[in-house]
Amino acid sequence: MIQTIEGKQTVNEQRKKIHPHKFTLWVALGSIIMMFAGLTSAYVVKRDQPNWTTFEIPKAFWYSTVVILVSSLTIQMALKAFRDREMLRYRNLLTTTAILGILFVVLQWTGFRQIWHTGITLRGSGGGQFLYIIAGLHGLHVLGGIVALVVMFGKAFASRVRSYNAVPVELMSTYWHFVDLLWIYLFIFFMAIK
Repeated sequence: MIQTIEGKQTVNEQRKKIHPHKFTLWVALGSIIMMFAGLTSAYVVKRDQPNWTTFEIPKAFWYSTVVILVSSLTIQMALKAFRDREMLRYRNLLTTTAILGILFVVLQWTGFRQIWHTGITLRGSGGGQFLYIIAGLHGLHVLGGIVALVVMFGKAFASRVRSYNAVPVELMSTYWHFVDLLWIYLFIFFMAIK
C-alpha cells in the first residue's frame, strides 16, 4: 500500500515537472526575444539620424501576415490531430503548415525586393540596414521552423513503428506560434516606426 501511494506521488511529481526539451525551447525563445527587443530598441534610437530613410509597407507583407496566421492555426490543428491519433489528418495539416511556411518566406522575399527597388538598400540608410537585419533574422528562424517541419513530415510518413510521443509536435507547435507572434510584433513595429 505504501509503495502504491509513493508510486502515485512520484508520477504526480513527474507530471508537474517541465520536460527538458520544453525547458530548453523556452530558454531559447527567451534569448530570441531579448535579441529582437535589442534590435528593435536600437532601431528606435537610431531613427533620429539625419540620413534615416522611411519606407512604405509592401502589400506582400500583409499577405504574408495572413499566411503565417493561418499556418499557426494549421499547426495547432495538427497537434490536436496527433493527440487524437488521426495520423492522416495530422500528415495533411503538417504538410499544409510547411507549404504555408514556404509561402510566407516567398511573400517576405517579394516584399523585401519591392523595398529594395525603392532604393532602400544595405548601403543607403540606417533604416534599410536595420530592416533587413531584423526581418532577415526572423526569416532565418522561420526557415529553421520549416526544416523542423520537413523532419517531422518525414517521420510522419516513415513506415517504421509509430511513436505517439506528443512532445516533438508540442515543441514544433510552440516554436511555430512563437515565430508567428514575433512576425506580428515586427509587422506592427515596422508599421508604427517605418
